[in-house]
Formats: sequence, C-alpha cells, structure tokens
Amino acid sequence: MISRLATAPHSAQLPAPPPAAAALSGKLVRLIASEIGRNGDWLSFTRYMELALYAPGLGYYMAGARKLGRDGDFVTAPELSRLYGRTLARQVEQLAALGLGDILEIGAGSGALAADLLTELERLGCPPERYLILELSPDLRDRSRDTLAARAPRLLERVAWVSALPPAFTGVVIGNEVLDAMPVHVYERRGARIFELGVTLNGGRFEWAARPPGSASAGPDPSCFPVDDYRSEIQFVAQGLVRSLGSALARGVALFIDYGFPRHEYYHPQRARGTLMCHYRHRAHDDPFFLPGLQDITSHLDFSAIAQAGREAALDLAGYTSQAQFLVNCGITGILAETPAADAAAYAPLAAQAQKLLSPAEMGELFKVIALGKGVTVPLRGFAQGDRSHTL
Repeated sequence: MISRLATAPHSAQLPAPPPAAAALSGKLVRLIASEIGRNGDWLSFTRYMELALYAPGLGYYMAGARKLGRDGDFVTAPELSRLYGRTLARQVEQLAALGLGDILEIGAGSGALAADLLTELERLGCPPERYLILELSPDLRDRSRDTLAARAPRLLERVAWVSALPPAFTGVVIGNEVLDAMPVHVYERRGARIFELGVTLNGGRFEWAARPPGSASAGPDPSCFPVDDYRSEIQFVAQGLVRSLGSALARGVALFIDYGFPRHEYYHPQRARGTLMCHYRHRAHDDPFFLPGLQDITSHLDFSAIAQAGREAALDLAGYTSQAQFLVNCGITGILAETPAADAAAYAPLAAQAQKLLSPAEMGELFKVIALGKGVTVPLRGFAQGDRSHTL
C-alpha cells in the first residue's frame, strides 16, 4: 500500500509553454507514467528527477530548448559576468605553477566559463595543454562548442569533450553548479521512523507518495531529520560522483562551486520542507511535477556530506568558504580596478556584476566553494582568508 501526500500546487502564474514544448513534456510524462506502472505504482524521486532532467531526447538537459542565460530559465555566474571566470583563473594559475596544467570541467553549460578561463589563462601566460569538458547533453555540447569557437577560437584545439571521467587525471577539476542538478533522494520523518518519498499517479497527475514502513530505505541518518514531518533531501548521486573522482584523480584539486550549507545548517529545524527548487522562465518555485522536462530541478548541497565523500575517496579537504570570500581572495577587486572608475560606461556594469557575485543578499553568501585535493599540500589562494573548513 502506498501512502499519498498532498500534491504540490501548480502555479497558475507560470507562463504556458509553446505547443511544441508542451508536446515534448507530454511525451516525457507518458514515459515516466509507464515506468511508475511497471514499478508497482511508485517510483523513487531520484529516478523521477533523473528522467525529468536526463531522459534521452526528452529530459530538461537532453532536449534542445535554451536553458541558460537571459533567454532561458536561469543565469549562472559565468553568464552573469566575465569577472567570475577571470577571477577563478587566478586560482587555476596557482595550481598550474605546481604542474597541474590540465583542466577538466564537469558540466560546462553554455561554455562561458571555459571561454573565460582559457582566454584569461592565456593572458596570464599559462594556458592549459588540455581542457576537457565532461558533458552528457548533446545540446549543451553544441552550445559550448559554438561559444568557444566565437570567443576563444585560438584555443579551441586544446578542448575535447568526453562522456565519462578519465581513468587517471592530473590537473584541476571544476564543477560550477553541477552537483545541485544531480538527482536526489527525498525522505520524511513520521514519528520515530524515516520514510522515502517517491512519485505516484493520481487522476493523471504526479504526486508525492511515501513508502510503507516495511520497505523504507535505511540510508538516511535519523539525526538529520530533527522533528516530526520534517522533509529533506540527501545527495547520494553527487556523493557518488565525488567518490568516483577520488579514484580518477591521480594528483590535483577539484573545485566545486554551488549553493548549500554545512550539515548543521542544512538540516536546521526551520528548513522543514527541504531545499528542492525548480526554475522555469526565470521564475523559481517548488513544484517538481510542473511540466516535466521543461524546467530545471535542483537541490541545495549538504557540503558536510560532500566533504565526507571526498575523505572516503582519499581526497583531502583543501578549503571551504563562501563564493564572495573566494573571489576576494583570488583578486576580483584588482581585476575590477583594471577598468577605470572614471569610465562610467565601462565601469558601472562591471561594478554591478561584481555586486551580484559578492553581495550576501545575492550570490556571495549562498554560494560556497569547496576544494578537494590529492597530492597537493600548498595552501590554496582562494581560501587564504575566511576558510570555513572547520564548520563541515
């Protein structure tokens, strides 16, 4: 027997998709519904999220609709400002001087960050020998290739696209807003027990459903669910990627930039409905069942769990801090100062972009940077001040 929960409301204020996009979503709905039927009227949310985002030809990241930028559903830091990639390049420059000259970017999106890193590292005199991009989406592969051809044509020959982690990699690994888009498991506390939440069909619509006590997963730590009816996510898939990276990284540093908290903040009693968030046409809402395949679905990160997964994979925690502190440590203010403030037409837009990257009310505090390394003992520039590793 499946216990059904209240369906998350569909917002009438979200814009309707064009007919072709609605038809694509309809195909994905039928695919997911079929899988629910084959699995006893219940599908784990992690599998639902995997299909909604990555089903071949239908999932959000695997179909052809524009996702990033002002014409898409959300804007990431590299699309917001080239200051971001130019500043991150200062950390990569330090690691290149240690013999870590190759770069592997996981989930390069539009290719904006790759273009900025390549051009800035060339300007600094240390362009990477190889820039590998691990990207599963055919659409995003094409878009990143177009971006690099337009903005860094001289360096395009150094770039290669791969579909899996290399068996042995020495260099710098970068993941900007990639872990948050990995499928999550969702759990809820009822009394003294933890239940896994999945997806079922009711009247032709998807809704939440809890597994009965006898089949509940044993994965979550009950201490992470502090009160009755507390619901939250666990990023087992993202943790698995970090463990795989530990096996693949021969020597180097992995930098992950994403939004989230250390465990004691992530599972705070006041965050009782979890952190799942959806993005559609630059509108954020919390209904993962709205137009499957046409919206992004994300979860904030438990950075303590990411650090623990790294330790289990023989990776050292090399730093953890806010995005603002990391960018300041890497010299964003100096890069901004290269444009004279007297040139208001050029300086004012850059200053506004820096404000969004650094302000606690914008991206500066919610986004964090974590560094996991192997065979690197030199203190990293990005964490020279304000390192919060002790909070994980």
